[in-house]
Amino acid sequence: MYGGRTAGMFGYSHFTGGFAGGQAEYTRVPFGDINLLKLPDDVPDEKGLYLSDVLSTSWNCVVDTGVKAGDVVAIWGAGPIGQMCADFSFINGASRVIMVDQNWRLDYVKQKYPKVETVDFSQLGGSKGVVSKLKGMVDGHGPDVALECVAGEYPKGWLHTVELATGMETDTSEILNEMIESVKNYGRVGITGVYVGYTNHFNIGSVMERGIRFIGNGQAPVHLYWEDLLKKIQKGEIDPLKMITHRVSVEDLAKVYDKFDKKEDGMQKVFVQTRFSSEPCTGSPPLTKY
Repeated sequence: MYGGRTAGMFGYSHFTGGFAGGQAEYTRVPFGDINLLKLPDDVPDEKGLYLSDVLSTSWNCVVDTGVKAGDVVAIWGAGPIGQMCADFSFINGASRVIMVDQNWRLDYVKQKYPKVETVDFSQLGGSKGVVSKLKGMVDGHGPDVALECVAGEYPKGWLHTVELATGMETDTSEILNEMIESVKNYGRVGITGVYVGYTNHFNIGSVMERGIRFIGNGQAPVHLYWEDLLKKIQKGEIDPLKMITHRVSVEDLAKVYDKFDKKEDGMQKVFVQTRFSSEPCTGSPPLTKY
């Protein structure tokens, strides 16, 4: 996959397209008449910005996996993508949403998304802990749908830690297997977290024997959704501000990345302010200086 031109995605560099990042005061956008969306005056920067990634990515994950009325949906990953997947699952008719993660991220979800149930995997023993917990929460059969919003570079056990470190695989299958084994027979599994190559110990048997629909959601087709999602923002049906924890200055980005790397300050989704940014809208986090 390395070097394949999947799409023109800023920040992926030579991995899938050859485009550098766009975190700058000025960005040259190829085919700008197609790849830019003009925001109306009633949509502030802090809400409109995320039409480019988080909102379109989460919406694509939910609709591509086929969440429908009455579904019980389990989501791995309580970050911004997972949080918006929770909102969008309810919009598409889900009866329950269960979020799987750990630490302060689950506390944040409980505060901002009170309808969402949570599972702290760090408090469950053994490799089957999440599977057993979810089946116990959903009539012994498990959820209808599992959505992956984490990615495959975070191993849980020693075996995948060794295999990733030695290049024997590029992504761990641990979360994928939890999802496959958790859903009911003929359940649906959607993958929107980034996986870049090969994985070992994948439970293909459960996929085949139980008729699991295993769906790679792909890089989101942003243009397909962004006008409709913009209307939902204007109508107040979705609120991207719920996932934003920090507002920072572009001059502080090096320090901000260091904070991210160290998992400090409860930082999850950041709005980067430049000298061209509008004044903060109502509900936006105050500017944090580093």
